[in-house]
Amino acid sequence: MHGLAVLLFPAALMLFALSMERLESRLERLNVRGEHVEEFLESAEPEQLDTLATHGFPAALDEFRDRRMPANSESDDSIRVS
Repeated sequence: MHGLAVLLFPAALMLFALSMERLESRLERLNVRGEHVEEFLESAEPEQLDTLATHGFPAALDEFRDRRMPANSESDDSIRVS
């Protein structure tokens, strides 16, 4: 019985390490800075807050950025036309 544990423990440890590495890489992609959180909370609309409550901060921040980007591109277009 001890021999089986000696053989299975390294394999189980390696699988655990690989799964933790994958989890860490996913968490790094979802990492959000404090400035983004403050900006979001100061100027978010109710729709973005609903998204925050249901889908989490990365989805709400994407929606927030999508809302802000057309406004910036419209102002750029009006500047170019003038």
